[in-house]
Amino acid sequence: METSIIKLEPPTMARQPQILAAIHASQAELAQYLTWVEQALDPAQSIADTQQAIDNFQQQNSELRYNIIDKRSDELLGAIGLLIRDASVPYFELGYWLATHATGQGYVTSAVTLLEQHAFNQLGAKRLEIRMAESNRSSRAVAERCGFPLEGTLLNERRLPSGPLCNTLVYAKTAL
Repeated sequence: METSIIKLEPPTMARQPQILAAIHASQAELAQYLTWVEQALDPAQSIADTQQAIDNFQQQNSELRYNIIDKRSDELLGAIGLLIRDASVPYFELGYWLATHATGQGYVTSAVTLLEQHAFNQLGAKRLEIRMAESNRSSRAVAERCGFPLEGTLLNERRLPSGPLCNTLVYAKTAL
């Protein structure tokens, strides 16, 4: 899948070292909101996680993860995925992360737009949502730029990796 500045590609073992390097370089920023970051820093766990992502993608099970790639440089910028929340609907939760050096350049907005189109047009999605910690202003901005209306606030629904209790915002789009 492609847009003007990025392309999305299925997970591959060839990209695993780049994923590990990007998470290492962006650890401080990612770890503010994502509980999996510390575990993902272990090389053996990174390999196992990449293999699981490949297996899930091939079997269309659990999560459909894509690498976000800069079309000009072929550089891995981050990842985006569709968590399969209910295949019978079908209903997906969209999640993403981006390497710190690549933030603020429209990459995630392009990736969300591209994956949203894929979910509705090819996967037959009836519901697509983006959830984030209320304090995650960057993710909120992406959801809003991509036209996802705020559907609700779940009070005291999550604990940030640093410990504080936090509300979760739910942005969602549904098929027409």
